[in-house]
Order: sequence, then C-alpha cells, then structure tokens
Amino acid sequence: MTIYKPEVAVIKRVEKLTVTESLFDLELLSGKPLGHRPGQFLELSIFGVGEAPISISSAPSDSPTFQLCVRKIGNVTTAMHARKPGDKVGIRGPFGNGFDLENFKGWDVLLIGAGLGLAPLRSLIWAVLNSRQDYGRVFIIHGARSPQLLLFKEELREWENRPDVEFYSTVDVADESWQGHVGVISTIIPEVDFDPEKTQAVIVGPPVVYKFLIKELKNRGVEDDHIWVDLERKMKCGVGKCGHCQINNVYVCQDGPVFRYDRIKNLPEAI
Repeated sequence: MTIYKPEVAVIKRVEKLTVTESLFDLELLSGKPLGHRPGQFLELSIFGVGEAPISISSAPSDSPTFQLCVRKIGNVTTAMHARKPGDKVGIRGPFGNGFDLENFKGWDVLLIGAGLGLAPLRSLIWAVLNSRQDYGRVFIIHGARSPQLLLFKEELREWENRPDVEFYSTVDVADESWQGHVGVISTIIPEVDFDPEKTQAVIVGPPVVYKFLIKELKNRGVEDDHIWVDLERKMKCGVGKCGHCQINNVYVCQDGPVFRYDRIKNLPEAI
C-alpha cells in the first residue's frame, strides 16, 4: 500500500449504531493486516465521490479485517452509508502518530471518550483490555448528548460489568429510560476515585470538551505530561500536503493526531 494510491477493501458487515453512525467491518483484498496503532486514521475512498479521513475503531490485530465507525455527515460518509456488504471501497493509510502503548504499561489508565470520540478511543480501549495484565486500574468514561446517541451500547454494558474495569457514563439530557448520571462529561471527573500520581489520562472527543476535561483533570492533580489528547478532527489529506491540519509548524496528520498535552498546550488553536 502506498500513501497516494488506495488499496481496495471489501465491506464484510454493517451494523447501525445510532441514527447517524454505523460500524463497518472491512477486509483488505490483499489479505494483509492493516497494521495500525490505536489512534491512527486512514483515508476512505468512495469511487466517483471522493475520500475522507476516518479514525480506525478496532484494536490492532493480525487479521486483514478492521472496523470504521462512520458518521453520516458529508458526501463521502453519506455515500458510505449507502454501501452494503460485498461493496468495495478504497483505503489509504494508516496515517498519523497513534498511541504508544508503552507509555501506559504499568500505569492506571483513565480513558475518556466524548460523543463520537469513543469511536477512535475504542481501538485503544480494546488494545488495553486485550493485554489487561500490563496495566493497573482501568477507568472508562463515555458521554453523549442523549441515551439514543450512546455508541457501542453492548460493549458499554460489557465494560460496565467487567470486574477489572471501572466504568462511568453520562448524558447531557436524559429521558425517562435513563437511570444514570446526567450532565456534561466533565462533571463526572470529580466523582472518579483515581490516583493522579499513578494515572495516565486520555481524552478523545469534539474540540469543545478538551479545555473543560483538562481543567477538571488538573484540578484533581493530574500533571500535563500525564494527559494525552487526540486532535483527529483536523485531518484532511493525511500526508502533510494540503496544509488543512497545520497549526503553526505542526502538521496534525503527521505529528499527531495523538499528542501529549504538555507538548501542545501553548500551541495556539490546538485546544
């Protein structure tokens, strides 16, 4: 696979998650594994329509099958939602600087996914859980605007029921079916019993949540170099040519999308 020429992949399965999000299982026709790290993304091509950057939702594996959670929001993603099992698409990548699991081994890990941010975070969650013995306490926090917009509901229940995971979820606005926490995702942080000196915290979500979550983590004593953020929404071409993701001298698609917070906290427009 080259960085410029797409490789063909076939859609194996489609699962509707919400009104606007669907999970696609894809397999490279070459039979090779995608070879990604958690936090990386790829360029998805719909032939005759265009291409768009999409974060990888599945954990790394030796299988040629991988998963993308796609929100129906533009021309490419709308066309993707019209595809069905057996259809072919183009794939470039994986691209970007993902999560290095060595940074988390031996630590407690606090994994925070806000809204669609759970889709790329899911890759890291399963990578951690697949090697659970390498980590201390594992905290998973997910928030959505409403109960209907919670992603991966069966997996949320699985994580909640695991004895080796401390799970929290919240919605901004509840309905009569919701029995859990109500409030924006940053309001959960004061309730989580973690040791800031032993914890590496990861935040993935829409840009608006970062400054509030970082503030709450810092209020709890988490140092800047123990906070990791994913700026995956700033991607375009994936190879540093279009400049769409450039923030001063930083190309998010190459230097990121995963950054340690202390390295970008003074970078204008990063957070």
